[in-house]
Amino acid sequence: MAHNNVEEEVEKCLNEVEIPEKDYEESKLFLTKMISHEAYNNENYNWSLSDFELGTRLGRGKFGRVFIARERKTGYVVALKTLLKKEIVDNHMERQVLREIEIQSHLKHTNILELLTWFHDDFRIYLVLEYAGKGELYRHLRKSPKGRFNEHRSSKYVYQVASALDYCHRKKVIHRDLKPENLLLSITDDIKLGDFGWSVHTPSSSRKTMCGTVDYLPPEMVQGKIYGTHVDNWCLGILCYEFLVGKPPFESRSNEETYARIENVDINYPCHVPAGAIDLISKLLRKTSEERITLSDVMEHPWIIHNK
Repeated sequence: MAHNNVEEEVEKCLNEVEIPEKDYEESKLFLTKMISHEAYNNENYNWSLSDFELGTRLGRGKFGRVFIARERKTGYVVALKTLLKKEIVDNHMERQVLREIEIQSHLKHTNILELLTWFHDDFRIYLVLEYAGKGELYRHLRKSPKGRFNEHRSSKYVYQVASALDYCHRKKVIHRDLKPENLLLSITDDIKLGDFGWSVHTPSSSRKTMCGTVDYLPPEMVQGKIYGTHVDNWCLGILCYEFLVGKPPFESRSNEETYARIENVDINYPCHVPAGAIDLISKLLRKTSEERITLSDVMEHPWIIHNK
């Protein structure tokens, strides 16, 4: 599992878990060995399923499952995502899976779920991912009082997602499928942006493919227009609203009604939503993509700063 800066990655891993002082140095040694490949004396080690001890299932997707797993030689805990090759081929998703691997393997940011390595056998593709100890953000949102987050928690998460997206955009990557289900939480309650299946590396910064989730689609996608990185800014506005209200702003009984509300930016704010948050959301949910507030300005918005 090769990394650009071994010491930095080791410290990052150690900071995310509570390790007794007496075990700290030993744990640090184990992590260093694994991250630098010293455990195998070979930077080009060919990983296989036998290198991991599988634990409980964390989740299930269309093409496979995700398990918690322990790397046998070091004891390093990861999330192991298994994808069935037959299901991928039958659904013509080969390019999407390969794109997800290619993009995510090159992204290194504290709020992006790290793809450590990947391998395959005759039947499956295995993605070895950073383990997010608190799991899916969506579950935490649904279990929160009244099914929504408070101001402090919402603003913290919005800031971290904005930081992750800003990094992606600087790397010419558009995520295109931002939603609570694609966000995880580390053991320290920090955002981990995941699921890059719909993401795209686009040096030209313009695309026309319609993808993502209906409630989160921006007007330019609904209208079939060419779009760029600003689609992620729109989705961040939807996400902020859902954090504070418990549901997306344009949710309707049918897709047609949802599309109409998106095109008209027909949004209603419950009375409990603070004025500062409304100001931020309204600046992100602009029909004209170029008018949307930048991600750097999101991170410096008064409502975000006040609630940090």
